[in-house]
Amino acid sequence: MSDGMSDVTAQAENEQDITVVHLMRHGEVHNPDGVLYGRRAGYHLSELGRRMADRVAESLADRDVTYVVASPLERAQETATPVAKAHGLDLATDGRLIEAANVFEGKTFGVGDGALRKPGNWKHLTNPFQPSWGEPYVEQVVRMMGALDAAKDAARGHEAVLVSHQLPIWIVRSFVEKRRLWHDPRRRQCTLASLTSFTYRGDSIVSVGYSEPARDLVPAHLLAGAKPVKGKSKAFGA
Repeated sequence: MSDGMSDVTAQAENEQDITVVHLMRHGEVHNPDGVLYGRRAGYHLSELGRRMADRVAESLADRDVTYVVASPLERAQETATPVAKAHGLDLATDGRLIEAANVFEGKTFGVGDGALRKPGNWKHLTNPFQPSWGEPYVEQVVRMMGALDAAKDAARGHEAVLVSHQLPIWIVRSFVEKRRLWHDPRRRQCTLASLTSFTYRGDSIVSVGYSEPARDLVPAHLLAGAKPVKGKSKAFGA
């Protein structure tokens, strides 16, 4: 009898030590000039982006979310707000969730035009493995893992939602899944308003999931694997 009770107690404790941390990419941004806005202030969600944020908040309404935190950039804060409100939570901010630094910030990126056509910029393209044009991938891993672990501790036994940006989310997922960090940006599985979900047992990540609650709202050229469209780019939608 005592052994049976011990098994039940152990199982209950094991279940309580499961924590899910969702890394959410922000919704669509109002960016009529098509610039790579990076860490620049003043870029807010478009009306469609707000709909995306609301859709994800609705999809998470019945989940056991006890902690919501976002990158300090406006588009991330605005995406996280409906999620926090749906659960009656204050929205926290974590600078480690910020977009990756990039030397092309403020420049245009399109198919057949933009900054990559200018020889003066080619010096920044010498090492795609680091990468030479921005924040090293390893540094992104370190800060994003720190943000994930902090959220896991804050929501232990429950769920947390962290709103960040495409490249940092993809890089930390690649690290956890033991893939190389350098990659083809067109192949990132991290569309607008998507959820990359890390399940922890205790302090260890045991699985990674991915979902797109607002997929039907995402423009076709911004979906993973979509072919480039002249005059449009996924690079600035980070």
